[in-house]
Amino acid sequence: MRLETIGTLSTIFPNTHTTEQRPSDVGGAPIGLMDYFGDCESDSGNPTILAITIATSFKNVDAGSNITLSMRWHPQDNKWRSPAALPRFSLVGRLEDIDMDAIKKLGVTACYVKKHPDAAWWLPGSGVHESKWVRLVVEEIYWIGGFGDRAYIGWIPKEEWYSVTQEEIDGIQLPGEKQSAWNAIGSWFGMGQQEQGVIEL
Repeated sequence: MRLETIGTLSTIFPNTHTTEQRPSDVGGAPIGLMDYFGDCESDSGNPTILAITIATSFKNVDAGSNITLSMRWHPQDNKWRSPAALPRFSLVGRLEDIDMDAIKKLGVTACYVKKHPDAAWWLPGSGVHESKWVRLVVEEIYWIGGFGDRAYIGWIPKEEWYSVTQEEIDGIQLPGEKQSAWNAIGSWFGMGQQEQGVIEL
């Protein structure tokens, strides 16, 4: 999640809706739409989202829909890999408003705009759109690590999701992931090569 910034928000259309004109037969149908997110509360394990109240995903949530954020890994090098062999996962949860104290304390606005510079146009109070900061509180995680004969496919207990440490994250390298400057320096001196696992499918 820390290496991606765009995913798909999936919600369900309500059976009735009074704020816009929709086809009569979409009630109960799911819809997945691209949206931005940011890992701006890194220690929480919950993605940060700038919710535009006019957007379909958030209208559906307000009408009672549950919500899922799905994302997939995009390698950072030029080597071809089958997309079916690369990790992707879905976070099932609920949206929760982020209070102003947390926004200021964690630097949520600066973090988010760094990942999505164009989002500065529709920040809360901008006048372009009505918006607010929310977090997707993760309640379930469904993971597809790649091909089933060599990678895990299934549910991840949320206790494990929330207990992952920075050391564990640093110890894994995804296929095509560029090393950080510190890891690169360490590799020159032979540091961490035995401990670091590379997931190559």
